Amino acid sequence: MTLKTLSIHVAAEFQKHYGRAPRWIVAAPGRVNVIGEHTDYNDGFVLPMAIERYAIMAADSAAAPGKISIYDTQFKESTSVDVSAPVTKGEPKWSNYIRGVLAGFQKRGVTIPALDIAFMSTVPLGGGLSSSAALEVCTATLMEAATGKAIDPIEKALLAQKAEHDFAGVPCGIMDQFISALGREGHLLLLDCRTRQTQLVPMSDPSVELLVVNTNVKHELGSGEYAKRRAECESAAKILGVASLRDATADQLEKAKGKMSEVVYRRARHVIGEIERTTHAAEGIRNSNWPAVGNLMYASHAALRDDYEVSCKELDVVVEIAEDIGYQGGVYGCRMTGGGFGGCCVALVKASDIAAISKKIAADYHMKTGIEATIFASRPAAGATIIKG
Repeated sequence: MTLKTLSIHVAAEFQKHYGRAPRWIVAAPGRVNVIGEHTDYNDGFVLPMAIERYAIMAADSAAAPGKISIYDTQFKESTSVDVSAPVTKGEPKWSNYIRGVLAGFQKRGVTIPALDIAFMSTVPLGGGLSSSAALEVCTATLMEAATGKAIDPIEKALLAQKAEHDFAGVPCGIMDQFISALGREGHLLLLDCRTRQTQLVPMSDPSVELLVVNTNVKHELGSGEYAKRRAECESAAKILGVASLRDATADQLEKAKGKMSEVVYRRARHVIGEIERTTHAAEGIRNSNWPAVGNLMYASHAALRDDYEVSCKELDVVVEIAEDIGYQGGVYGCRMTGGGFGGCCVALVKASDIAAISKKIAADYHMKTGIEATIFASRPAAGATIIKG
């Protein structure tokens, strides 16, 4: 659904549920990370893109003071939040993404108005495409519209990140909220995770698109494995005598190889290489050098699979199918995206071959795994936006 179609749909759902038309409609996108995986907590670079999948809210002022009513149009679930006092965690669990943002605005001294809200999301849940960040940034954008108090997009992203840390208990990096808040149509965002500086990277060539392939698997290896990887990276940085792996070079790592375990060496090799691959990919995209960008994506996947060990059979199968289709069939490159152990792959493909590529990946993936993949194409979408208000 286009953003226009979505806004018509959510307005109709609001009307049906609350018996009147909404005053405000706002949206924020999910994202796919094109390259730059597990570099964020090593002060490196990431290169995400906002996708044409959104969290969207319709709202109006409410009669009951001090209360926000929230209706989830997809799961037909309602809840309310008392905003006459400091907002706290509550049930259902999904409401905490919203509650955390409301609490963030309260801490800024903003009086939260009583509102009736209806929302929906087309960002796939649990696929590593940042459905939570989209919901948080969407909520913050609604607060801006309803209170008339706009905040700097970077502050908005940080407020949403804090909501995820404090209310959802997920110690996420800054990428997801940054791209949802700061994304621009037709551009990727090169984000320096150390300085928080951003550069828009134009991707306006109509001959290419990004294809997102959701494996529809999530292996429960997650959080403990991530914590272990982080500790291994810190150990490598310590041995190398640098503040973080961002400051290390491949040469330094080779010279110090004998001082670290094989595993720590491989973790560091992925991160140092990935930071370099990310800046090179940004340059390749600026120059529309699609074969070079595709090769960097394949190299990224190989390092994530072999050195960082966060891939899984299903992700590897998708990348192998993409490699088999190859450049002649319209695929420049493919890699796993997100934290790993399941979720999605992202492929850089010729726009003219999208239908054939999607069909081939879906058929071969099902044949090899017995699982149906969910596949969609996206161009770089706009960040958070006030559609009506």
